[in-house]
Amino acid sequence: MRDLSSSLPSPSRRGVLKGVGGAALLGAGIPLLSACGSSGSSSDPKTVTLGSNASDAVPKKAFAEIYAAFQKQSGITVDVNTKDHNTFQEQINSYLQGTPDDVFNWFAGYRMQFFASKNLASPIDDVWDKIGGNFPDAMKKLSKGADGKYYFVPLYTYPWAIFYRKSVFQQHGYEVPTTWDQLVALCKQMKKDGLVPIAFGDKDAWPAMGTFDQINFRLNGYDFHVELMAGKAAWTDAKVKAAFDHWAELLPYHQDGFMGRTWQDAAQTLVSKKAGMYLLGSFVAQQFTNKADLDDLDFFAFPEINPAYGQDTVEAPTDGFMVSKAPKNKAGVSKLLEYLGTPEAEQIYLKADSSVVAASSKADTSSYTPLQKKAYEMISGAKSLTQFMDRDSRPDFTSTVMQPSLQKFLQNPKGVDSLLSSIERQKKTIFASS
Repeated sequence: MRDLSSSLPSPSRRGVLKGVGGAALLGAGIPLLSACGSSGSSSDPKTVTLGSNASDAVPKKAFAEIYAAFQKQSGITVDVNTKDHNTFQEQINSYLQGTPDDVFNWFAGYRMQFFASKNLASPIDDVWDKIGGNFPDAMKKLSKGADGKYYFVPLYTYPWAIFYRKSVFQQHGYEVPTTWDQLVALCKQMKKDGLVPIAFGDKDAWPAMGTFDQINFRLNGYDFHVELMAGKAAWTDAKVKAAFDHWAELLPYHQDGFMGRTWQDAAQTLVSKKAGMYLLGSFVAQQFTNKADLDDLDFFAFPEINPAYGQDTVEAPTDGFMVSKAPKNKAGVSKLLEYLGTPEAEQIYLKADSSVVAASSKADTSSYTPLQKKAYEMISGAKSLTQFMDRDSRPDFTSTVMQPSLQKFLQNPKGVDSLLSSIERQKKTIFASS
């Protein structure tokens, strides 16, 4: 578990699952993660139970302040059952099949849809009838199950983008690239100028997934990306091969020695102005501890590859709330979720945790830093939002198949055909299991 107590986001907010976890364990495991109380059977109309993965200081305090404000307004107490962030994720399946709390923290997109399709979560269309006007269409799409019903209330989010130092671009006269050809040309120029064009570290095996996501949805569009992540499209499809071919074109401009480098170490080369660009989530800003350096940090959306899709998709991992299959206090749950879907609740959270941006399009952004404002605009203006490969797909597939496969590609980009055949074979086996 990485520390979330800094003032800026940690990658664990993306919900990285190591080893076998998440959806792979459906129907297995000991329900160590239990509901509040001895049996979770409390039906007190003045209490809503909530399973929380916000185990670190800053988010834990931020959520507590939201629940206190809700209690003051409604008279309903939120009985919070906090577990270690990673333990919560690893035991979520057995927890939801046992006697879970009324409400629980979780992630938007496929991770949410998986539990909805297994009837381990309750639809909340009645809540969305009241809060729908507070959210942009892309957030609404993220909050729906495959059946078209709502199952999720989003609270906060943050974007993946290409980060750079404004002073480095000014010094060399670089312009922000908006197309693939411009990006490649900029990389070539940076190399001539003695810079590492793209900072990169994949020691922990997840950062590369973010690069694939960007190239895939820029080239093949949001719908294909979603189908691929959900196991419906084939990894042997020519569209996937084309995405890897594009990546291979960019690989010579990635930082050498990436297998032994963490994302934090890679970020330091951007801090020290040795690297020109870095594709990562906005948590990269936590490595800019000097205010002058942080003020010099900026970002741009991954450039267009296919004009049919432009830059209309943004990778923006989003966290929020779901309702378990049989909540004890349905009326109280609805009131809580309606409150959590208000700009007021988001404002309380963001005041305590300035590392993220609001999911709501009606939240007050006046206290945002310039980076937060830009992140908010990028996300709220997106046609479609993705969640990152390990949230948009089954976590057992991404951890046991995709992470090692992408590292093989990075070390041997010429062996991509056999690699994609191997991924497809393993995908079929994993997705065939419930």
